[in-house]
Amino acid sequence: MPTPPHSSFIDQLFSSLDNGLRSTFAKPAAKRPSPALAGMDDPVAADEHLREQSVALMRVNHVGEVCAQALYQGQALTSRSPEVRARMQEAADEEIDHLNWCYQRIEELDGRTSLFNPLWYLGSFALGVGAGIAGDKWSLGFLAETEKQVVEHLETHLERLPESDKVSRAVVGQMAEDEARHAEMAIDNGAAELPRPVKDLMRATARFMTTISEKI
Repeated sequence: MPTPPHSSFIDQLFSSLDNGLRSTFAKPAAKRPSPALAGMDDPVAADEHLREQSVALMRVNHVGEVCAQALYQGQALTSRSPEVRARMQEAADEEIDHLNWCYQRIEELDGRTSLFNPLWYLGSFALGVGAGIAGDKWSLGFLAETEKQVVEHLETHLERLPESDKVSRAVVGQMAEDEARHAEMAIDNGAAELPRPVKDLMRATARFMTTISEKI
């Protein structure tokens, strides 16, 4: 019996929903080990003030990775080009490592992830779907700008994390390198430059999410 033409889309949709459940309620397995060296000193774990500071920032970073999963899944679902879809999936797979590393660090510091993760995922997935529908060059442009802003955000976290928290700093540093590479990938594959109002709206939305996630 021939396969219905819409079956692949339905399969991708269910795969995206499964990814959402795993991203928001579980610690997915990483393909790469954490960039934090084994046996690295971790003095912040014994200092309540520093520990809370690190947990808050790593919770925000975990939210960012939940949103990244949702965006990539939404964009891949509606992408017109198999090549672009494959690039989105490759980047999403690498982001799973980031999701794992952040979750693991929060666990090590006896913290918790954001209570609003399911909401963040759904909203970001919808944005990803919309970006994909707009066309591949705009979808890639959205990805490139998102990653540029994420790199800026991670660099501020490197400034705010306690100097003694070498574990979190190693994780965030590697994440920033990976995100910069994802932005370059999008540009190399034909990303369009987004209008300034769209970039400003993205920044405002990110500030709203990070402010809430740092606390809840």
